[in-house]
Amino acid sequence: MYTLYYSPGTASMVVHLALLEIGAPHELRLVDFDTKAQHDPAYLKLNPRGVVPTLVIDGRPLSESAALLMVLAERHSEAKLAPAPGTPEREAWQQWIVYLSNTLMSTYRFWFYPPELGAAEHTPEVRAALQRKIEGVWVLLDAQLAAHGPYLLGAEFSGADLLLTMLMRWSRNMPRPATEWPALKRLADLVRARPSWQKLYEIEGLSEW
Repeated sequence: MYTLYYSPGTASMVVHLALLEIGAPHELRLVDFDTKAQHDPAYLKLNPRGVVPTLVIDGRPLSESAALLMVLAERHSEAKLAPAPGTPEREAWQQWIVYLSNTLMSTYRFWFYPPELGAAEHTPEVRAALQRKIEGVWVLLDAQLAAHGPYLLGAEFSGADLLLTMLMRWSRNMPRPATEWPALKRLADLVRARPSWQKLYEIEGLSEW
C-alpha cells in the first residue's frame, strides 16, 4: 500500500497518474494549500521542504516527483512505464525524465514564484527571459516528437509522457501554451485520452486543461 500526499494539479499529479497506471493499492491524503497544510508540523516531519508530492513507501517518506516516477516504474515493471533495464530505450527514458526535471520544472519554479528570484513580481525582462527558456524546451521537444513520435520514446507510451503532459498543462495560461506546437499537442491529446488521466481528473476535481 502506498500513501500519496498530494494537492490537485501540482507536481504530485504525475505520481498519482503513475499509481493509477500501475493499479497498485494506494491511499490519497490531501495537502490543502489554501489552509497552508504543507507547513503543518506533522507534514514537515514527512517532507521538511513543505512541498508535494510525498509518497510513503513501506513506511519511508520519499519526495521529488520525477524520482518517484522512476521508483514506481522500477517497482512495477509489468506496467511498462519504463523500458527494460539495459536497453537504449531505457537510457533515453532516463535522459528525458532528468531533462524535464532539471530544465523545465526548475524554470517553472521561477516563473510561478517570483520571490525566489528576489522580487514580489517579475520585471518584464525577467519574465521574458523565463518565457523564452520554457518555450525553447517546447521547440526542442516538438522537433523530437515530430521526427520520432508520437511519444518521447517513439511508438511506445512511457511514464516520461505522463511527466511531459503534466508540465504542458502548467503552460495553459502562459502567453503561448505548449499545445500551440503541433507534435506536443498530439502527445497531449494521446495522454489525455488515457483512462488514468480521466480518472485523476475525477478524483482530484480538475476541469480545465
